[in-house]
Amino acid sequence: MSATLILLLIAAYFGVLILISYFTGRRSGNDAFFKGNKQSPWYVVAFGMIGASLSGVTFISVPGWIEASQFSYMQVVLGYIVGYLVIGTVLLPLYYKLNLTSIYTYLEERFGNYSYKTGASFFLISRVIGASFRLFLVANVLQIVLFDELGIEFWQTVTITVLLIWLYTFKSGIKTIVWTDTLQTLFMLIAVGVAIYFVSAELGLNGSNVLTFVLDSDLSKTFFFDDFKSGNYFWKQFISGAFIAIVMTGLDQDMMQKNLTCKTLKDAQKNMFWFTLVLTIVNFVFLSLGLLLTVYAQKNGIDAHKDDLFPILAKNHLGVGVFAFFLLGLIAAAYSSADSALTSLTTSFSIDILDIEKKHTPQEQVKIRKRIHVAISFILILVIVAFKYIIKDASVIAKLFVFAGYTYGPLLGLYAFGLFTKWQIKDKIVPIIAILSPILSYIISVNSLKWFGFEFGFFILILNGLITFLGLLIIRTKETSNIDL
Repeated sequence: MSATLILLLIAAYFGVLILISYFTGRRSGNDAFFKGNKQSPWYVVAFGMIGASLSGVTFISVPGWIEASQFSYMQVVLGYIVGYLVIGTVLLPLYYKLNLTSIYTYLEERFGNYSYKTGASFFLISRVIGASFRLFLVANVLQIVLFDELGIEFWQTVTITVLLIWLYTFKSGIKTIVWTDTLQTLFMLIAVGVAIYFVSAELGLNGSNVLTFVLDSDLSKTFFFDDFKSGNYFWKQFISGAFIAIVMTGLDQDMMQKNLTCKTLKDAQKNMFWFTLVLTIVNFVFLSLGLLLTVYAQKNGIDAHKDDLFPILAKNHLGVGVFAFFLLGLIAAAYSSADSALTSLTTSFSIDILDIEKKHTPQEQVKIRKRIHVAISFILILVIVAFKYIIKDASVIAKLFVFAGYTYGPLLGLYAFGLFTKWQIKDKIVPIIAILSPILSYIISVNSLKWFGFEFGFFILILNGLITFLGLLIIRTKETSNIDL
């Protein structure tokens, strides 16, 4: 596939997104940017959240994980179901009852300003790094398949990528993203379906026996109960999956901002139910694609592993059509995650850190929000370029989940303490607790095999949240909360 055709494909894709932005962005202010005017249909939000949850990391890393980990990732996905149940029945009612724009405002009402700023700051760090991880992966693939050939350097690729996201989100933010994410999810799923169809044909399979082939393969082993010390032990991954869902969706402004654009709590809960069902099926489909790609590579002696598996096979072995859909799906998966990240970061920094709703007039708020939107775009560019020199091996999705365990752990501890106890705490000490908890978690994690003969893996999130919770327990006061939840 020529560079010209690839550029035309990308240009056409973004033309559609910018067109959507134009129609949704007319007469839009901060209420549209932050809340989507609370007019989003729940089924549109649910479908669009699939793409935002999966991202380019899932599109590349999950298929590439099969060779080393088989279907063990489904253990995490099954845990997601429990986590999403908690979000729908506990967190969403809380957010709607308090009528929140930023979900971290709850921490201010429950504990005080220091806790509020601490929670928001940990989200900002988590989302900047997480969004940069995802965009780095896609920018790296685009660099290999297109921009190296054109003589464009990596930093220029990243700048173009982020600039395009800024272009279609700067005016109406989440109001636009609810609709663009729906389109991008559709493109991503079509791309996966096309890839499965063609690689199945190459393996001599047809529609009726693909599922049988997948389930009969040794690579589709899903449940691991043999070694509780191992990182892929079932209960470790299942429980971790539940908590990952709670923190990376329920305690994440990025994901919850979409839910909060629904008209009512009932609509938001319907959104979570259908989102959970479809996401579980889609993850299984991604794993099945990874199995088929792995078998195809092994049978044909192709040296393609981990995050390189899907890109190499799509570009060099499965034909122009598959490669075109691969690029379309990859871009769709990446941008459906990154655009909402940019918007949520802008929202959180504007409301949680700068308090623009309390300190400025509506006209001033719009000007400040636009400046923040630009500033965060530049920060993402710098972090992504830095990753080029940091990330050398291993699947990006594994790194992402491990990192999330350290940055989302304090949020997990804060919300758990707020929801399941009535105690107040010494608010000024909370930042210290939140900083010490990840440090202690890291020390315990790197020495866990030597000390306990136990590998934490994704379980680090629970350890971190528990340490935070215990720290808050130590600094509790005799006062109790008067918030009735």
